[in-house]
Amino acid sequence: MAASIEGKTALVTGGAKRIGRELALALARAGANVIVHYRSSSAEAEALVGELETLGVGAWAVQADLSDQPQVETLIARAADLAGPIHILINNASAFPASDFETVTLDDVLSSVTTDAWAPFALGRSFAAQPQARHIVNMLDTRIVGGYDWNHFAYNAAKHMLGLLTTMMAIKLAPRIAVNAVAPGLILPPEGKPISYIEGLKDGLPLRRIGDPSFVADAVLYLVTSEFVTGQVIFVDGGRHIRDHT
Repeated sequence: MAASIEGKTALVTGGAKRIGRELALALARAGANVIVHYRSSSAEAEALVGELETLGVGAWAVQADLSDQPQVETLIARAADLAGPIHILINNASAFPASDFETVTLDDVLSSVTTDAWAPFALGRSFAAQPQARHIVNMLDTRIVGGYDWNHFAYNAAKHMLGLLTTMMAIKLAPRIAVNAVAPGLILPPEGKPISYIEGLKDGLPLRRIGDPSFVADAVLYLVTSEFVTGQVIFVDGGRHIRDHT
């Protein structure tokens, strides 16, 4: 039987928009209180807090720039000051800058690693210091196994690193904390791009369709209610990660 998260509190980084917003809503519908982290989307975060509160749960917004180490180091404590004990950490925030093999720089790689790998790890470590911490879910990308993204070289490298860190964290934080990951595929186009940006790619997937953010939320809910799963990656990608084997 799945464990209940009713009355528990979750922190969702990058929770104000897009997939993060869907994750926050899904957690609230399951009865969890939600802390919505944002970097610059304050209006969206505050609007979402109001929407979450209508579901009968506690909701708060907290700002932090995850490229800034001091802000990363204090985010968990600041969130706990707002909401009390935090039981679930969803490392969803990510940056998606363009970079390619020929022109990528050290600064490009360090920037992506800082936001997309180091910040989730550092947040997880701070979170684990709290006695009530129970679940961490890191958001990866199907291309950690399903092919490289040569147009976003630094981002792709950072997500590979986060995949490795997920396994290492699962080992080190057991048995008290379960650490897992979700790797989405074609769910939403990059911010500012139309749906047609990814529409033409669906025929290359085994399931021949684009996914919905709710599919990612379903996977996250499974992981944070599971009592016997750790160190796993759930690919929510229409089979993209096995495409080369079909």
